[in-house]
Amino acid sequence: MDAFAELDARWHDRLSGLDVAVDDIPGTLPRGTDPSEWETIAWPEEVTADGPVPLARLIPAAVDAQGRPTRAQIVLFRRPLELRALDDDLRELLREILIQQVATYLGVDEETVEDGPD
Repeated sequence: MDAFAELDARWHDRLSGLDVAVDDIPGTLPRGTDPSEWETIAWPEEVTADGPVPLARLIPAAVDAQGRPTRAQIVLFRRPLELRALDDDLRELLREILIQQVATYLGVDEETVEDGPD
């Protein structure tokens, strides 16, 4: 994935504990039956969404049910991303979303991620 390789080259030391995965569709969608309510949903900071549809999610490092540590992970949702991008725009959309997700993971703003570490 070229879009992540660019960020990893700049931030490799700080991203060594982060994995990137791709799922076809998000497992979480807005609740309720009235679509007009979906546009005002407030997603948590770790979710990048287009209105009611999640495009990516940062899952922080944690401990699983068996007591084993898990690594932090950015999950990209393939089908929503493809539906929102023309063929030539998919790479740029992925880049923007990965910048947002990496910024959340690192606890810095998106501009800092783009510029690279000092």
